[in-house]
Amino acid sequence: MLEGWEWIIIGVVAIVIIMWGPAKIPEFAKALGRAKGEFSKAQKEFTDAALTTAATTNNAAVVEFRPAPAPVIKTNDQMLLETAQKLGIPTDGKTREQISEEISDKVKMLSAD
Repeated sequence: MLEGWEWIIIGVVAIVIIMWGPAKIPEFAKALGRAKGEFSKAQKEFTDAALTTAATTNNAAVVEFRPAPAPVIKTNDQMLLETAQKLGIPTDGKTREQISEEISDKVKMLSAD
């Protein structure tokens, strides 16, 4: 016995025959075949393009991400010692205050010149 889907298909075929007549059915089938062929062709082209793109991407040079180096944080004492060394002031055996005074004096002398 025929079930629900089979009756729907038979009904659609009967409506197509009544609306377009038996002469138009071969043309309709031919157009449907062409549409299926065009769809398959487009699907194949898309798949080929996707595979080509994937292959190109896989063969491309790998760019390695390297984060920027973290800035070096210096203490006040380190900066004071570096400044004294750049100005040519000896720092051995001197306190922080003595080094600061010598730096201040040296800067005053350099700015006076």
